[in-house]
Amino acid sequence: MSLDTVREHSSARVAELEIWFGRVEPVPLTGGITNQNFAVEDRGRRYVVRVGSDIPVHGVVRANELAASRAAHLADLSPRVVHAEPGILVLDFIEGRTFTPEDVRNPANLERLIDMVRRCHRDIPQFLRGPGVMFWVFHVVRDYGHTLREGNSCHLAILGDLLARAARLEAAVGPIDVVFGHNDLLAANFIDDGTRLWLVDWEYAGFNSPLFDLGGLASNSEFSPEQAEQALSLYFRKPVDDRLRRRAAAMTAASLLRETMWSMVSELHSTLDFDYAAYTAENLRRFEAAYAAYQTMDRS
Repeated sequence: MSLDTVREHSSARVAELEIWFGRVEPVPLTGGITNQNFAVEDRGRRYVVRVGSDIPVHGVVRANELAASRAAHLADLSPRVVHAEPGILVLDFIEGRTFTPEDVRNPANLERLIDMVRRCHRDIPQFLRGPGVMFWVFHVVRDYGHTLREGNSCHLAILGDLLARAARLEAAVGPIDVVFGHNDLLAANFIDDGTRLWLVDWEYAGFNSPLFDLGGLASNSEFSPEQAEQALSLYFRKPVDDRLRRRAAAMTAASLLRETMWSMVSELHSTLDFDYAAYTAENLRRFEAAYAAYQTMDRS
Protein backbone atom coordinates (compact mmCIF):
# COMPACT_ATOMS: atom_id res chain seq x y z
CA MET A 1 0.00 0.00 0.00
CA SER A 2 1.46 3.40 -1.02
CA LEU A 3 1.87 6.30 1.41
CA ASP A 4 -0.80 8.27 -0.46
CA THR A 5 -3.19 5.36 -0.09
CA VAL A 6 -2.44 5.14 3.64
CA ARG A 7 -3.17 8.86 4.05
CA GLU A 8 -6.40 8.57 2.09
CA HIS A 9 -7.49 5.58 4.20
CA SER A 10 -6.69 7.46 7.44
CA SER A 11 -8.51 10.59 6.24
CA ALA A 12 -11.58 8.54 5.31
CA ARG A 13 -11.54 6.84 8.70
CA VAL A 14 -11.39 10.21 10.48
CA ALA A 15 -14.25 11.58 8.38
CA GLU A 16 -16.42 8.57 9.25
CA LEU A 17 -16.07 8.84 13.03
CA GLU A 18 -19.50 8.72 14.65
CA ILE A 19 -18.78 11.67 16.94
CA TRP A 20 -19.26 14.28 14.17
CA PHE A 21 -22.60 16.05 13.84
CA GLY A 22 -22.32 16.42 10.08
CA ARG A 23 -20.04 15.86 7.12
CA VAL A 24 -16.44 16.86 7.83
CA GLU A 25 -13.34 17.22 5.70
CA PRO A 26 -10.15 16.28 7.58
CA VAL A 27 -7.17 18.50 6.77
CA PRO A 28 -3.71 16.87 7.13
CA LEU A 29 -1.40 18.55 9.62
CA THR A 30 2.35 18.62 9.03
CA GLY A 31 5.08 17.91 11.54
CA GLY A 32 4.34 14.45 12.92
CA ILE A 33 6.97 11.75 12.46
CA THR A 34 5.18 8.97 14.33
CA ASN A 35 1.48 9.55 13.64
CA GLN A 36 -0.78 10.99 11.00
CA ASN A 37 -2.55 14.10 12.30
CA PHE A 38 -5.63 15.88 10.96
CA ALA A 39 -7.56 19.03 11.81
CA VAL A 40 -11.33 18.73 11.71
CA GLU A 41 -13.97 21.46 12.01
CA ASP A 42 -17.42 20.40 13.15
CA ARG A 43 -20.25 22.81 14.03
CA GLY A 44 -17.87 25.72 14.53
CA ARG A 45 -15.40 23.87 16.76
CA ARG A 46 -12.01 22.56 15.75
CA TYR A 47 -10.34 19.31 16.74
CA VAL A 48 -7.06 17.49 16.23
CA VAL A 49 -7.31 13.81 15.34
CA ARG A 50 -4.25 11.64 15.83
CA VAL A 51 -4.22 8.41 13.85
CA GLY A 52 -1.75 5.76 14.95
CA SER A 53 -1.62 2.25 16.36
CA ASP A 54 0.73 0.81 18.96
CA ILE A 55 4.37 0.86 17.86
CA PRO A 56 6.06 -2.02 19.71
CA VAL A 57 9.57 -1.24 18.40
CA HIS A 58 9.34 2.18 20.07
CA GLY A 59 7.48 1.07 23.18
CA VAL A 60 4.47 3.17 22.18
CA VAL A 61 1.23 1.86 23.69
CA ARG A 62 -1.74 4.03 22.84
CA ALA A 63 -3.60 3.12 26.05
CA ASN A 64 -0.74 4.69 28.00
CA GLU A 65 -0.80 7.78 25.76
CA LEU A 66 -4.53 8.12 26.37
CA ALA A 67 -4.16 7.84 30.15
CA ALA A 68 -1.36 10.43 30.15
CA SER A 69 -3.32 12.77 27.86
CA ARG A 70 -6.35 12.65 30.15
CA ALA A 71 -4.25 13.23 33.25
CA ALA A 72 -2.37 16.09 31.57
CA HIS A 73 -5.68 17.78 30.76
CA LEU A 74 -6.85 17.44 34.35
CA ALA A 75 -3.52 18.95 35.43
CA ASP A 76 -4.30 21.91 33.12
CA LEU A 77 -1.34 21.25 30.85
CA SER A 78 -2.90 19.76 27.73
CA PRO A 79 -6.12 19.98 25.68
CA ARG A 80 -9.19 17.90 26.47
CA VAL A 81 -9.57 14.39 25.11
CA VAL A 82 -12.85 14.44 23.20
CA HIS A 83 -12.92 10.85 21.94
CA ALA A 84 -10.71 7.79 21.82
CA GLU A 85 -10.97 4.42 20.11
CA PRO A 86 -8.31 1.98 18.89
CA GLY A 87 -5.94 3.89 16.63
CA ILE A 88 -7.74 7.23 17.08
CA LEU A 89 -7.35 10.08 19.57
CA VAL A 90 -9.46 13.23 19.20
CA LEU A 91 -8.48 16.36 21.11
CA ASP A 92 -9.63 19.95 21.28
CA PHE A 93 -7.69 22.10 18.82
CA ILE A 94 -5.52 24.76 20.47
CA GLU A 95 -5.50 27.99 18.51
CA GLY A 96 -1.94 29.17 18.89
CA ARG A 97 1.60 29.18 17.64
CA THR A 98 3.69 26.02 17.72
CA PHE A 99 7.06 26.71 19.29
CA THR A 100 10.32 26.47 17.39
CA PRO A 101 13.74 25.79 18.92
CA GLU A 102 14.34 29.55 18.72
CA ASP A 103 11.27 30.13 20.90
CA VAL A 104 12.49 27.59 23.45
CA ARG A 105 15.91 29.28 23.54
CA ASN A 106 14.33 32.73 23.98
CA PRO A 107 15.21 33.87 27.54
CA ALA A 108 11.74 35.40 27.86
CA ASN A 109 10.19 31.92 27.66
CA LEU A 110 12.53 29.88 29.86
CA GLU A 111 10.84 30.41 33.23
CA ARG A 112 7.39 29.46 31.98
CA LEU A 113 8.78 26.44 30.12
CA ILE A 114 10.50 25.20 33.26
CA ASP A 115 7.35 25.87 35.28
CA MET A 116 5.41 23.70 32.82
CA VAL A 117 7.98 20.90 33.07
CA ARG A 118 7.83 21.05 36.87
CA ARG A 119 4.02 20.94 36.83
CA CYS A 120 4.12 17.93 34.51
CA HIS A 121 6.45 16.12 36.89
CA ARG A 122 4.53 17.07 40.04
CA ASP A 123 0.86 17.29 39.10
CA ILE A 124 0.10 14.61 36.53
CA PRO A 125 0.57 11.70 38.98
CA GLN A 126 -2.32 13.15 41.01
CA PHE A 127 -4.70 12.42 38.11
CA LEU A 128 -3.12 9.45 36.35
CA ARG A 129 -5.18 6.25 36.21
CA GLY A 130 -4.13 2.70 35.43
CA PRO A 131 -0.66 1.12 35.37
CA GLY A 132 2.34 3.29 36.14
CA VAL A 133 4.60 3.09 33.09
CA MET A 134 8.37 3.61 33.42
CA PHE A 135 10.37 5.26 30.68
CA TRP A 136 14.06 4.61 31.34
CA VAL A 137 16.18 5.89 28.49
CA PHE A 138 18.96 3.35 28.99
CA HIS A 139 16.52 0.43 28.79
CA VAL A 140 15.10 2.02 25.62
CA VAL A 141 18.59 2.28 24.11
CA ARG A 142 19.42 -1.35 24.94
CA ASP A 143 16.13 -2.52 23.46
CA TYR A 144 16.80 -0.49 20.32
CA GLY A 145 20.15 -2.27 20.12
CA HIS A 146 18.38 -5.64 19.95
CA THR A 147 15.95 -4.34 17.33
CA LEU A 148 18.77 -2.98 15.17
CA ARG A 149 20.65 -6.28 15.33
CA GLU A 150 17.55 -8.29 14.47
CA GLY A 151 16.87 -6.00 11.52
CA ASN A 152 20.45 -6.13 10.24
CA SER A 153 20.66 -2.34 10.42
CA CYS A 154 23.20 -0.49 8.31
CA HIS A 155 24.46 1.02 11.58
CA LEU A 156 25.68 -2.25 13.14
CA ALA A 157 29.34 -1.25 12.80
CA ILE A 158 28.94 1.50 15.42
CA LEU A 159 26.29 -0.14 17.57
CA GLY A 160 28.64 -1.78 20.07
CA ASP A 161 30.42 1.51 20.74
CA LEU A 162 27.14 3.37 21.20
CA LEU A 163 25.88 0.81 23.71
CA ALA A 164 29.17 0.90 25.62
CA ARG A 165 28.93 4.65 25.89
CA ALA A 166 25.31 4.35 27.01
CA ALA A 167 26.46 2.13 29.88
CA ARG A 168 29.01 4.76 30.94
CA LEU A 169 26.35 7.47 30.82
CA GLU A 170 23.94 5.37 32.89
CA ALA A 171 26.59 4.90 35.57
CA ALA A 172 27.28 8.64 35.54
CA VAL A 173 23.60 9.51 36.04
CA GLY A 174 23.47 7.31 39.15
CA PRO A 175 20.46 6.99 41.47
CA ILE A 176 17.48 9.11 40.46
CA ASP A 177 14.42 10.87 41.80
CA VAL A 178 11.29 9.58 40.08
CA VAL A 179 8.76 11.97 38.55
CA PHE A 180 6.22 11.71 35.74
CA GLY A 181 7.99 12.75 32.56
CA HIS A 182 6.75 13.83 29.15
CA ASN A 183 9.94 12.34 27.65
CA ASP A 184 9.65 13.97 24.23
CA LEU A 185 10.19 17.70 24.78
CA LEU A 186 10.61 18.76 21.19
CA ALA A 187 9.93 22.47 20.64
CA ALA A 188 6.94 21.57 18.46
CA ASN A 189 5.19 19.95 21.43
CA PHE A 190 4.72 23.38 23.05
CA ILE A 191 1.91 25.65 21.84
CA ASP A 192 1.52 29.30 22.83
CA ASP A 193 -2.09 30.53 22.57
CA GLY A 194 -1.08 34.11 23.36
CA THR A 195 -1.99 33.77 27.03
CA ARG A 196 -0.41 30.52 28.17
CA LEU A 197 1.53 27.46 27.05
CA TRP A 198 0.14 24.01 26.31
CA LEU A 199 2.11 20.76 26.20
CA VAL A 200 0.95 18.07 23.76
CA ASP A 201 1.84 14.58 22.45
CA TRP A 202 2.12 12.12 25.35
CA GLU A 203 2.95 8.89 23.53
CA TYR A 204 6.30 8.43 25.35
CA ALA A 205 5.10 9.68 28.75
CA GLY A 206 6.00 7.72 31.87
CA PHE A 207 7.82 7.84 35.17
CA ASN A 208 11.44 8.90 34.80
CA SER A 209 14.20 11.11 36.18
CA PRO A 210 13.55 14.87 35.93
CA LEU A 211 16.98 15.10 34.33
CA PHE A 212 15.71 13.39 31.18
CA ASP A 213 13.09 16.03 30.40
CA LEU A 214 15.54 18.80 31.28
CA GLY A 215 18.19 17.17 29.10
CA GLY A 216 15.71 16.64 26.28
CA LEU A 217 14.54 20.25 26.47
CA ALA A 218 18.15 21.41 26.24
CA SER A 219 19.28 18.99 23.53
CA ASN A 220 16.23 19.20 21.27
CA SER A 221 16.44 22.99 21.14
CA GLU A 222 20.25 23.16 21.25
CA PHE A 223 20.70 25.19 24.42
CA SER A 224 24.04 26.81 25.08
CA PRO A 225 25.85 25.54 28.20
CA GLU A 226 24.75 28.72 29.99
CA GLN A 227 21.09 28.18 29.03
CA ALA A 228 21.21 24.53 30.11
CA GLU A 229 22.64 25.55 33.47
CA GLN A 230 20.02 28.24 33.94
CA ALA A 231 17.28 25.71 33.22
CA LEU A 232 18.67 23.36 35.87
CA SER A 233 18.93 26.20 38.39
CA LEU A 234 15.34 27.30 37.73
CA TYR A 235 14.01 23.76 38.01
CA PHE A 236 15.82 22.82 41.23
CA ARG A 237 15.59 26.37 42.64
CA LYS A 238 19.23 26.45 43.64
CA PRO A 239 22.67 27.01 42.12
CA VAL A 240 24.01 24.08 40.12
CA ASP A 241 26.92 22.21 41.71
CA ASP A 242 29.51 20.10 39.89
CA ARG A 243 27.79 16.79 40.67
CA LEU A 244 24.42 17.89 39.26
CA ARG A 245 26.16 19.47 36.28
CA ARG A 246 27.89 16.18 35.37
CA ARG A 247 24.77 14.08 35.88
CA ALA A 248 22.71 16.46 33.74
CA ALA A 249 25.37 16.44 31.01
CA ALA A 250 25.30 12.63 30.98
CA MET A 251 21.50 12.58 30.67
CA THR A 252 21.54 15.23 27.96
CA ALA A 253 23.93 13.06 25.93
CA ALA A 254 21.70 10.05 26.61
CA SER A 255 18.65 11.93 25.33
CA LEU A 256 20.44 12.51 22.03
CA LEU A 257 21.58 8.90 21.84
CA ARG A 258 18.00 7.77 22.29
CA GLU A 259 16.82 10.13 19.53
CA THR A 260 19.58 8.84 17.26
CA MET A 261 18.69 5.20 17.84
CA TRP A 262 14.96 5.96 17.61
CA SER A 263 15.68 7.23 14.11
CA MET A 264 17.87 4.22 13.25
CA VAL A 265 15.00 1.92 14.21
CA SER A 266 12.57 4.08 12.26
CA GLU A 267 14.75 3.67 9.17
CA LEU A 268 13.95 -0.04 9.39
CA HIS A 269 10.32 0.01 10.45
CA SER A 270 8.51 3.28 9.75
CA THR A 271 6.18 3.65 6.78
CA LEU A 272 5.77 7.42 7.14
CA ASP A 273 7.15 9.77 4.51
CA PHE A 274 10.13 11.21 6.39
CA ASP A 275 13.90 11.30 5.78
CA TYR A 276 14.97 9.21 8.75
CA ALA A 277 18.50 8.68 7.41
CA ALA A 278 19.17 12.42 7.48
CA TYR A 279 17.54 12.67 10.93
CA THR A 280 19.82 9.87 12.18
CA ALA A 281 22.91 11.62 10.85
CA GLU A 282 21.97 14.96 12.41
CA ASN A 283 21.22 13.46 15.82
CA LEU A 284 24.36 11.33 15.75
CA ARG A 285 26.40 14.48 15.12
CA ARG A 286 24.74 16.21 18.04
CA PHE A 287 25.18 13.16 20.29
CA GLU A 288 28.91 13.09 19.56
CA ALA A 289 29.17 16.76 20.54
CA ALA A 290 27.16 16.23 23.74
CA TYR A 291 29.16 13.15 24.68
CA ALA A 292 32.43 15.06 24.17
CA ALA A 293 31.10 17.87 26.38
CA TYR A 294 30.17 15.33 29.06
CA GLN A 295 33.66 13.75 28.91
CA THR A 296 35.29 17.15 29.30
CA MET A 297 33.13 17.86 32.32
CA ASP A 298 33.72 14.40 33.78
CA ARG A 299 37.51 14.86 33.62
CA SER A 300 37.46 18.29 35.24
